Amino acid sequence: MNLKVYESQEFPSYLPKLNALYGDLFSHGKGFRSKLIQKISQHLRLSSEQIHLLAQTIEFIHNASLLHDDLVDRSPLRREKTAAWLKYTPEYAVLAGDYLLARVMVNLSRYGNLELIQYTAEMISDLLEGEWIQDSLIEDWDVSLTQLDRVHDLKTASLFKWCMRAPFIIAENYNEKIHRVLEEMGGLLGLLFQRSDDLLDFDVRNYEGKIVLGDLKSGYMNSFAAFLTQGLNEKQKADFRKSQNMIDVYDAIGEADFFARLDDFDIHNKKVIELYDHHCEELSKLLAPETKTLLNDLHGLPGILYWRKA
Repeated sequence: MNLKVYESQEFPSYLPKLNALYGDLFSHGKGFRSKLIQKISQHLRLSSEQIHLLAQTIEFIHNASLLHDDLVDRSPLRREKTAAWLKYTPEYAVLAGDYLLARVMVNLSRYGNLELIQYTAEMISDLLEGEWIQDSLIEDWDVSLTQLDRVHDLKTASLFKWCMRAPFIIAENYNEKIHRVLEEMGGLLGLLFQRSDDLLDFDVRNYEGKIVLGDLKSGYMNSFAAFLTQGLNEKQKADFRKSQNMIDVYDAIGEADFFARLDDFDIHNKKVIELYDHHCEELSKLLAPETKTLLNDLHGLPGILYWRKA
């Protein structure tokens, strides 16, 4: 199924600037989360209408968070285009993000599954809490990986947890053991995705050519930065904070030490992948025979997310 989650006619025609903003926002997105929804849903034999509702929901929420994030971070670009807050004003970016979240709740209310409505509302609340905490960590040069993991669990992983669980909820499968395992798996996927994304800031597996050191220059220590600077002396940390390019980073830390710490970071995350695989085995014992084929699609996800393997 070729899913298209955004259609301009779904929004009021008398708001042309809103439609133009959404046209920019939804173009060139990978739609990974909606594709994950589709993969899981196919094994649960959901209808095309149910799949579209879930896919649209997650993409609306994700893109609303991007609108808010870019404004908070003052990021000038989004998907190689001028960010909405710069092109359409900060006020319009905020309103457009809020409008997407409102439409999510309207659409889910029309469908009428109260469990799904409540879970989605909780997820949005977690997402916004994570955004708030992350903003409070700007210029916190001593932030720990544990603190950042908490932010990522609220902000990034909450969406992945929803992708894993929402298809089962809309299928009215409320098995608590299944949902507990899916929650754990979604949390680990979100963690791996975020840590991989943080590596891009240091030009590691940066196949898409994303801007390097964007987080660091904005005063934010991401997960790899926090891991990288553990145990450094104060001069090394000060030099690292001033880095304008990767040569500066290598000079501050030592190039050999940088790549040794990268290897350690990868080993650290291989253990996360092993834990995910363990949960896959646990899930296989809980699924009905006709849905066990789902595991074929779930097994390879950590490699796609962390190692950036297609």
